[in-house]
Order: sequence, then C-alpha cells, then structure tokens
Amino acid sequence: MREQRDHRTISIADQIFEQLQNDILTGKYERGEILSETKLSEELGVSRTPIREALRRLQQERIVLETSRGSSVLGISPEDMLDMYDIRVQLEGQAAARAAKNITEEELKEMKEILDLQKFYIDKDGDMASKTDHIRDQDSRFHDLLFRATHSMVFYDTLSNIHQKITKFRRVSVNRKSRAQESYNEHIAIYEALKLHEPELARANTVKHVINARDNIMKRISGGDEADAS
Repeated sequence: MREQRDHRTISIADQIFEQLQNDILTGKYERGEILSETKLSEELGVSRTPIREALRRLQQERIVLETSRGSSVLGISPEDMLDMYDIRVQLEGQAAARAAKNITEEELKEMKEILDLQKFYIDKDGDMASKTDHIRDQDSRFHDLLFRATHSMVFYDTLSNIHQKITKFRRVSVNRKSRAQESYNEHIAIYEALKLHEPELARANTVKHVINARDNIMKRISGGDEADAS
C-alpha cells in the first residue's frame, strides 16, 4: 500500500511539473511572479507535496528561482532563447544527418502525415490566431519525430528538452501565414532529404530551417513586425 501511495504521488508531481512548466513557458505566469505552494495547491486542487516536488524540478530546470517569498518565475528570456537556438543550429543539423541514415519507412510515412496536417491547417479558412496552436502542434510533432528518427536517446532527450523550453517563442514564429508557409516548405525539404537518405542534405536543410526560425523570432521580438509583414 505504501509503494502505491508513493507511486501515485510521483505521478501527480510529474503532471503538475508538466502543467506548470507549460504555463510558465507559454506566458500564463509572468517573469517575476511569485508561485507559492499554498496558492498553487488551491489553484490546482492538489496537496502541497506534489507541488513542492514540481517546484523543486522547475528550480533544477532554472525556470523558477527559490526566494524567501516563494518560487519566482524566471521563464525563458530572449537571450536564453537565442542561446538555445545557437545550440539547435549545431545539434539539430547533426540529428538530421543521423536521422537520414536511420529513419524507417514507417517513420517517413508518419512524417508525411504530419506534413499533410500542417498544410491543411495553414490553408484552412479562418484567421491565423485561430489556427496557430494547430500549426504549432504539427511543428512540434515534426521535430519530435525527427529527433526520434535518430534512434538515439541522447539526441532525443537533449533536443526535446530545448524544444519544449522555447514553446512560447515557437508560437510567435508561426502566427503569420507567410512564415507558417515558409516553415512548411522547409519541413518538406528536410523530409525529402530524409527520404533520399542523404545525411549532408538533411543537415543543410535543417540548419537553414532553424536559422530562419531564429531570425524570424528575433525580428518579431525586436519590433520588426511591420517590416516583416510587408
């Protein structure tokens, strides 16, 4: 019975960690906001024990900082984001080259289905605000599969962690149809290189995609929206 209670507590803590991490990275909690165990316990309807464990993990991830008043939200700053994109440029290119050697026919089929859905949402009637989350979700699925196709847990764990942390910024990167279409075209180029099992082409196409995403986001953050939309 004791082992079952411990297992249940860990499971709840994992769920709370994922929810709080997502809420912080998507901007629900702003930088500098204090998250107290009591406040979160009431808000989420759970005891303080899994809250405490989740906050400890968020501290280890450097997403919150422990203070005398409680856990202060750090989130991800534009400077942090730029550093993570620099890492992505290096690692994701290597991951794509590895995936080009190891990707299976089943994984290629799944990737094509993801791309078809991405295109569906881009072309669907309606304003971009109503479609952005769907497009971003397919973007996340595409990159997750790319990482999995390396058949390396080291590549997968490292890149998935970085990708998760820039959720908020990736949402910004696809909230215009022109960039969403460009991103889709870049994904297609990566897919075609993987399908041909061409490591260097997959690397080059992936590096180009990550650099374009980084440059687009930095332009948006620095106030270049009007020039970018023209």
